[in-house]
Amino acid sequence: MPDAIFAHTRLAPIYDAFDGSREDLTSYIGIADELGAQRVLDIGCGTGCFALLLAGTGRTVMGVEPAAASLEVAWAKDPEGRVRWVHGDATALPPFTADLATMTANVADVFLTDEAWTATLRGVHSALRPGGYLVYESRRPERRAWEDWAADTAPTVLDVPGFGPVEQRREVTDVSLPLVSFRYTYRFADGEVVASDSTLRFRTREEQEATLTALGYRVRDVRDAPDRPGREFVFMASRD
Repeated sequence: MPDAIFAHTRLAPIYDAFDGSREDLTSYIGIADELGAQRVLDIGCGTGCFALLLAGTGRTVMGVEPAAASLEVAWAKDPEGRVRWVHGDATALPPFTADLATMTANVADVFLTDEAWTATLRGVHSALRPGGYLVYESRRPERRAWEDWAADTAPTVLDVPGFGPVEQRREVTDVSLPLVSFRYTYRFADGEVVASDSTLRFRTREEQEATLTALGYRVRDVRDAPDRPGREFVFMASRD
């Protein structure tokens, strides 16, 4: 089940406001240009920011998202129907042959079990043309991001159009490596409080490279995330 932050009908519409400017997406457009990718599969597309950015460059795009509330937000942004929106995940994709598959915004870290991660990678592999690329980001475990999260207890308050002032608080609830759990709590102007619990898995570079190789990918490059240097890997793997 997707986390409430993506699936709750009141949280999904405010996600973009708290997610910020998404400067990371510029580098992914650059990678798509670098690879000459014209058909892109965006796994875990969320509220559609990256899929729509891709479509704006003239590419053919399929956005796949398991959280219906987030997909509703994405659909509302796309009245022209520039993106093919799919409610689901990578394990049961409709027919689509991609030059490039992406998982931005640390989507790769939400797969907590080896079985779920493997099934996702296999589904993407089947959708890629021979020589097509999977590109995704993943937090570096050695950076220990959860320590920064635990230290940052100050609330964030934004005036969200259509909602008024909304307060967001984050707390780390459990660290049992490689799993880290945390909770976002949102307080709305009408007094409603909605919480969203999340858990991420922090995989090492070596673990991810071994899994990709075992499933028929060739790891072509592992880059530093340009907008978050030293904090995240960007994996670039091609289908053999």
